[in-house]
Amino acid sequence: MKLFLYYLIIIFMITTFAAYGQKNNNRADVHSFGNSDEITIKHLTLDLSVNFGTKILSGSAVLTLDHKKKTNKIVVDTRDLSIEKVTLDEKETPTSFALGEEVKFLGKALTVAITQKTKSVKIYYSTSPNAGALQWLEPSQTSGKEKPFLFTQSEAILARTWVPCMDGPGVRMTYSATIHTRPDLVAVMSASGNAGTKTADGIYSFEMKQPIPSYLLALAVGDLQFRSLGNRSGVYAEPSMIEKSANEFVDIEKMISAAEELYGPYRWERYDLLVLPPSFPFGGMENPRLTFATPTILAGDRSLVALVAHELAHSWSGNLVTNATWNDFWLNEGFTVYFEHRIMEKVYGRNYSEMLSVLTLKDLKEEIQSIGATSNDTKLKLDLINRDPDDGMTNIAYNKGYFFLRLCEETFGREQWDVFLNKYFDENAFTTMTTEIFLDKLNTHFKIKENSSLTNKLNIAAWVYGPGLPENYPKPQSIEFEKVTAQVNVFLDGTQASKLNTQDWTTHHWLYFLRNLPDTVRLEKVIELDYAFNFTRSGNSEILCEWFQRCIKVNYETAFGPMRNYLMNVGRRKLIKPLYTELAKTPAGKTWAQEVYAKARPGYHSVTYNTIDGILK
Repeated sequence: MKLFLYYLIIIFMITTFAAYGQKNNNRADVHSFGNSDEITIKHLTLDLSVNFGTKILSGSAVLTLDHKKKTNKIVVDTRDLSIEKVTLDEKETPTSFALGEEVKFLGKALTVAITQKTKSVKIYYSTSPNAGALQWLEPSQTSGKEKPFLFTQSEAILARTWVPCMDGPGVRMTYSATIHTRPDLVAVMSASGNAGTKTADGIYSFEMKQPIPSYLLALAVGDLQFRSLGNRSGVYAEPSMIEKSANEFVDIEKMISAAEELYGPYRWERYDLLVLPPSFPFGGMENPRLTFATPTILAGDRSLVALVAHELAHSWSGNLVTNATWNDFWLNEGFTVYFEHRIMEKVYGRNYSEMLSVLTLKDLKEEIQSIGATSNDTKLKLDLINRDPDDGMTNIAYNKGYFFLRLCEETFGREQWDVFLNKYFDENAFTTMTTEIFLDKLNTHFKIKENSSLTNKLNIAAWVYGPGLPENYPKPQSIEFEKVTAQVNVFLDGTQASKLNTQDWTTHHWLYFLRNLPDTVRLEKVIELDYAFNFTRSGNSEILCEWFQRCIKVNYETAFGPMRNYLMNVGRRKLIKPLYTELAKTPAGKTWAQEVYAKARPGYHSVTYNTIDGILK
């Protein structure tokens, strides 16, 4: 009898592999192996030990189950995980399990045999030293230079590289965690329990009571300190960065209040930030309760805090109402850019937010030109089947999405538009959303299809399902940038750089100035600008990114030393991708870039180096 059962299990595993391979694309989420239509995870319990010596997380994950249909298996996502054993329920009854074949960027399906009465599955496992979500930093790669650092980046489908889970945005779960690490380090997570002080034994406990998708699972371990910014906000950073960080984010409480006035209560209790070491690949990551932020936004004058407004806005658009699949990515990011601009307008005024909008439009047009105006990747609704969802995470979702929503505001009127958005966030809180369901809600609320004038004015199909930028896009106007344009013109007409009227210019003024200089500007004029404004030695990462692109075009050799240092110490993909791209346009530039990259690459996160690898081949 036992032998018969053994063969049954083998047959079950073989048929499961066939059913849950890459070809099973009729499921809603083509980036997950999970059988979430049959069974799902309602709670995750982690118990993990952090080993900086081996660069491995090891321990267990308990998946508390929610049965939807009768099934004898649960299928979860893994990638580069070593599975030691799997047990069922509190008695930890051993069960059979199997890993499917490796699928590029998706990893392996883990299939576990269960019964229809199984309440939980416990998976004992360890991560790979090269896990895609985990960035292990040597002390030399941190600000303090004395202690190591670990952080995670789970979006889009990298959670499966450190936690066995149903790794798709359509599956939401609560979680709790116990983290064991060195007593001289602090662990923090995207959950309650962040204390900001070291424990004597290096053990930290966390709990997230609100259901979240797997891509919002986040962990960081390092030499961290905490500064309060208000009753429900604060900042974590390395000791050498904590005061500068606290000063930069002093307006956080104002932003939270402004956001709540716009679109309802903040539902995550606290909003803290963690300033990470420079290798963090993004500007920010909207992990609930604890936004991860790049140190490149620490400009010293709070001029780059729009990024914080963006991540805060995700507490509504993305974290609260989440894109159901990565094909609907614009529902997260387009809404968030729109919300970000509204927060900035409320806190800093319309003139300020319109500068952001003009820059956003310029970025969008450049992105469309770069990708190709007829490319499917310039559509809001994406088709990422057989592709890594990171391929779809361009500025299109962010900026084209923003201008579509701004068009809706201008068409319906801000007051009525805000009524709709408040209702949208409230009625769909802690759920997922598809493009089609959103458009149906939009049509139902405003009765668009019953009004031919509205239908023609919006041209929704062109925005959502068509490539490029529709002709009816909103045209932001900035009085401030009109002043900048005047200074660009007089400079090009021969006025010395030192004579330009740049009093009270912010980062956004300078970005607009640099972006509007024509490619025909000669080397001597670039040198003149540098002598007048000392761009090459700027401490502002955004300005340096624009400036160095200009320097590469004219081969301004003085800037190449500081640019080398910049590329060695900045891991934010947005800021270094344009530089490597520009350098790769000439043989000499590409050779120089490859030499720098060979040394810089070990300090980059996989999200960043996968992109740069493709540029430099």
